[in-house]
Amino acid sequence: MKKIYVIRHCEAQGQPPEAQLTDRGLEQALDLSEFFSNIQIDRIISSPYKRAVESIRPLSKRLNIEVEIDEKLTDRILSTKNLSDWYEKLRTTFDDIEQKFEGGESSKDAMKRIVQVVEDVFSSKNKNTIIVTHGNLMSLLLKHFNNEFGFDNWKNLSNPDVFLLKSENNNVTFERLWK
Repeated sequence: MKKIYVIRHCEAQGQPPEAQLTDRGLEQALDLSEFFSNIQIDRIISSPYKRAVESIRPLSKRLNIEVEIDEKLTDRILSTKNLSDWYEKLRTTFDDIEQKFEGGESSKDAMKRIVQVVEDVFSSKNKNTIIVTHGNLMSLLLKHFNNEFGFDNWKNLSNPDVFLLKSENNNVTFERLWK
């Protein structure tokens, strides 16, 4: 059985790609490293965003595993316009996955990116892989495997958060590990 641990980054100072972790986020990154202390990991893949890479750095160093950067794991852009009602607009994209706002990416397109990464990992030789990404992209991945996963589930994600995806006989299941 192959396992993928999908991690939402730790608490960050903002949304831009260069946003660093907060002091609390740096502590959470150490907690994540400890969380995985008894779990065999073969590979780590991360969003190129600084907050994602910083979230996994302590574990990467401890395991002496290089973090592979994958552009397909970048945060989803809802719109390039500043939307005062972005929260409601985001909610609509969970119900209508083809909904797209100016300069943004539909849920369907974003979902396709992360699903491709996951399918590539499941078809690789590695048994236990970590993928570090962002809350919206993580939610869309989980929605791909269970259409009931929606906006309210996204709202209830934490920073960090960890879900385990298992693939057995071409059947993918997931469970939340981070409490």
